[in-house]
Amino acid sequence: MGPALTEPITLAGRTAPSRVIFGPHVTNLGDGRSFSDRHVAYYARRARGGCGIVVTETASVHPSDHPYERAPLAERCGDGYRRIVEACRPHGTLVLAGLGHRGLQGSSAWTRAPLWAPSRVPDPVTRELPAEATEREIAELVESFARVAVVAVDSDLDGVELDAGPTSLLRQFLSGLTNHRDDTYGTDRVRLLREVIAAVRTRIGADRILALRLSCDENAPWAGITPDIAAGYVRAIAPSIDLLTVVRGGLFSPESYRPAAHISAGFNDELCHRIREAVAGSVPIALQGSVADLGHAQRALSDGTCDLVEMTRAQIADPGLVVAARRGRRPRPCVRCNQACLVDDFHNPIVGCIANPEAGAETRDSPRPVTSARDVLVVGAGPAGLEAARVAATRGHRVVLVEADERVGGTIAAVSRGGRPDFAALVEWLEQQCLESGVDIRTGTEVSAADIESALAAGAEVVQATGGLPRPPSFQVTAPERYATAAEVLSGIRPPASRMVVWDPMGGPVARTVVDRLVERGVEVHYATGDPVAGSRLAPMGDLVAFDVRMQRAGVARHLGCRIGSVDADGVVLVDRVSGETAPVADAVLVDCAPLLPHGVSEQSGSWSIGDRAAPRTVREAVREGYRVATAL
Repeated sequence: MGPALTEPITLAGRTAPSRVIFGPHVTNLGDGRSFSDRHVAYYARRARGGCGIVVTETASVHPSDHPYERAPLAERCGDGYRRIVEACRPHGTLVLAGLGHRGLQGSSAWTRAPLWAPSRVPDPVTRELPAEATEREIAELVESFARVAVVAVDSDLDGVELDAGPTSLLRQFLSGLTNHRDDTYGTDRVRLLREVIAAVRTRIGADRILALRLSCDENAPWAGITPDIAAGYVRAIAPSIDLLTVVRGGLFSPESYRPAAHISAGFNDELCHRIREAVAGSVPIALQGSVADLGHAQRALSDGTCDLVEMTRAQIADPGLVVAARRGRRPRPCVRCNQACLVDDFHNPIVGCIANPEAGAETRDSPRPVTSARDVLVVGAGPAGLEAARVAATRGHRVVLVEADERVGGTIAAVSRGGRPDFAALVEWLEQQCLESGVDIRTGTEVSAADIESALAAGAEVVQATGGLPRPPSFQVTAPERYATAAEVLSGIRPPASRMVVWDPMGGPVARTVVDRLVERGVEVHYATGDPVAGSRLAPMGDLVAFDVRMQRAGVARHLGCRIGSVDADGVVLVDRVSGETAPVADAVLVDCAPLLPHGVSEQSGSWSIGDRAAPRTVREAVREGYRVATAL
């Protein structure tokens, strides 16, 4: 039997209160290229929740690296590091500075200078051709890692974590995909990593943690890092480090680092176990890779897969995850959707969570108990209504939640019934929290306009979250039996036909889910969109590439840059948006993934309209609106 997840662990003489790590990730919380008050509150909240080790957002060690607009630059982060330590240390949490350089997988948008790389190999995403780093620049890079390690020491951090993961320059030197050099940095690909480790160790000493995040499988066996190659690397460097976090992904598969829920949560367990056996106990090993469930994390410790577990997305969803584990409480679930927490995007969205409206906004006060309780009627028990009821009841209001369906959950319940257990977990958690907070939940109950007027007249607050209205198709449908909505297909109301066209006007997660579901059921699927790429709103580092790969492997026919001409007795007619040429898909049923129509915002005093009722909403937006309204009551 291995150690408990909540047990302490000592690294380099420093003891973490639990074996749970909050790993480095892009937040866009920065103040320019420095850490901000929002960063401090963000990390402190996870420390208060029992996290053992916080690794801060990876900071660039050299000004040549500016991968996204608000990317921290380590030399400017001393004050921020110091304040993060001061906020986390009272809870016993260890704080490590994430340090790295993205090399050819970075961006020249802000530096307007060539990207550094081992060799002139372009990034498949940007196609930008980098410059081959000279030996002088390599020496400058090593010194940069050492210099910013001193910044970490001076800020009283517990150590540093070096990034040799899927998007890092250190990994690019280790990989045959990107390192084609004929000097000693090419013939001995681990040389740069050894030099960086040695330089950093000299500056931080033996009493601070030197951790390494290493991609141990690039999913490119023809030339990339394979588990066998990685095992050789870690045997060579293990005596020089205090913690190794095993990750996967590389130049052609960065999305495999933190994939969406379509990839099994245990996808990295076997690789981690293999690397742990390779080091034979010479360095503690941390498991990373969609570990969002406490049971999964504990099993990984118990069966010897790892010594620590990185649960980053799970702690974005519930910052009190470890406290919940200690108290036997069910934490707010992470559904591994990547819809709000994956924010490495030129729009600079702030890190968040579809289930947790407080994530990324920790500087804002949490909802406070009310001094005078009121009656609150919430109509509609989708995610917006459930969250509104939960928060209002938690604050002390008397809440009645009414749902016309026989069960709560709204649209995401329909998706769950179609086989998406992650969203089902969120619905179950919200429902349970409502019940524990005293919400009177009444399902199978219709609420009329007269009922709402009566409640308002009696002085109650009314929150209307009844969802959207069916949207009439924007094209001609003369054979209704060949037309279905995404909700009808996902909920099972409309059984799948042998051939179906999935119409994706939004370029987002709904059509992706429908395609995956239909493929699983053996349907001949055609995917159609007006966009030039499939799933255009999916994050490039998330499920965009993976979605296209899944469709390619499943034989899904993709029709890009088109519109729906008609749906008739013969099937579906697609029309090229530019040429006007038609492409019939005979004997097909069309699945329309267009959003619902809103009812509009209520102007009645004391009445609020949220979720799809107000405007087409994502789950994140719906939950956030429920939270906002309940906070204002």
